[in-house]
Amino acid sequence: VQLQASGGGLVQAGDSLRLSCAASGDTFSTYRMAWFRQVSGGEREFVATINWSGYSSWYADPVKGRFTASRDNEKNLLYLQMSILKPEDTAVYYCAARLSDINVYTRSQEYDYWGRGTLVTVSS
Repeated sequence: VQLQASGGGLVQAGDSLRLSCAASGDTFSTYRMAWFRQVSGGEREFVATINWSGYSSWYADPVKGRFTASRDNEKNLLYLQMSILKPEDTAVYYCAARLSDINVYTRSQEYDYWGRGTLVTVSS
């Protein structure tokens, strides 16, 4: 599967932004999906994950209550709605897919496919 994230940009603190991730192929609805982020020189950090159906999601503590992951399996799209953005949310955001969806997975090495990232910059 090929993934492509989009929707990043420059926003001010307190603003909202929605990221999208388009997936190719006809098996998107079977994958667990996730969002990670990475600042320059840093490790890839877990942000959110959502199960195949979209009914179950899990968030990293720094974004809990501010970010919401969702998906549209008919359109092969994954979303990350980000609100009350903070300067520390500045990063390149990546979407990822995992073939096996049995548990909640928050480590980057647990995901099989990655898209090219999209840069989110939050100014203070």
